[in-house]
Amino acid sequence: MKRLTLILALVVFSAAGAFAQLENPVTWSYVAKKTGKNEATIYLRAIMEDGWHIYSQNVKPGGPNKTSFKFAPSKDFTLVGATAEPKPISKFEKVFNMNVDYFEDQAIFTQKIKLAKGTTIVKGVLNYMVCNDQSCLPPKDVAFSVPVK
Repeated sequence: MKRLTLILALVVFSAAGAFAQLENPVTWSYVAKKTGKNEATIYLRAIMEDGWHIYSQNVKPGGPNKTSFKFAPSKDFTLVGATAEPKPISKFEKVFNMNVDYFEDQAIFTQKIKLAKGTTIVKGVLNYMVCNDQSCLPPKDVAFSVPVK
């Protein structure tokens, strides 16, 4: 009886652990680096679990939800240009009947800013959708806050 209970417990905890991993296969991290007296670059890094990918900011209409970044307005800084991204993988996806740009493993997005004062906190919300070869999770909003020192 003890052996059966132990086996059932292991199965339940293994299934719960697998479900928890599938629920959030992307980890985001943020850092800012000053590049001059009045300039800085914000780095927004996504790390995807094996088999998962997120989409480029430049997905055409009719495709999956693209990754997007909204920076909260501030008098402390101004955005310089658009948020840059690394070179994506481009592949035809049958479900969308089009070529789609995406990232696997990791992607580092960068946003240059011009500072009105020496230090600030850059806040905003990013939105992304993560998929694997079998399914996609609903698009997700993630708030971020990056100190610039």
